[in-house]
Amino acid sequence: MTYREAIEELETILRALETDAVDVDDLTTRVERSAELIRLCRHKLRHAETSLDRIFDTLDEEEENEDEEDNEDEPPKETSDEDEEVEEDDDGEEADEHDDLAGGPGRAW
Repeated sequence: MTYREAIEELETILRALETDAVDVDDLTTRVERSAELIRLCRHKLRHAETSLDRIFDTLDEEEENEDEEDNEDEPPKETSDEDEEVEEDDDGEEADEHDDLAGGPGRAW
C-alpha cells in the first residue's frame, strides 16, 4: 500500500466517523484500522526521511571532495614582499631577530 492510499483510507474512515452513526463494534474496527494505517504512514515517512538524509549527506560529501580537488589543482600561493610585514628597529633598518635581546647588534649593553 502506498502512502497516498493509506492517507485516502484514513480520510474515508474519518469522514465515516464524522457523519455516520457508528456502532461500537464498527467503531473499534475502524479505529484499529486507522492505527495500522497511521503506523504505516509513519514508517514510510521515517524511511523517506532516512533516504533523503543519506542523499543529502552524499551530495555534501561530493561537494567537499570537489572543493578539495579544486584546492589541490591550484598552485601554492606565493607571498610577495608587500604581503610580508618587516619590523624595523629604531634606526629605520630591518630588525634582526636577535635585536630584541639586550646588547643586540648596535646596542649598548
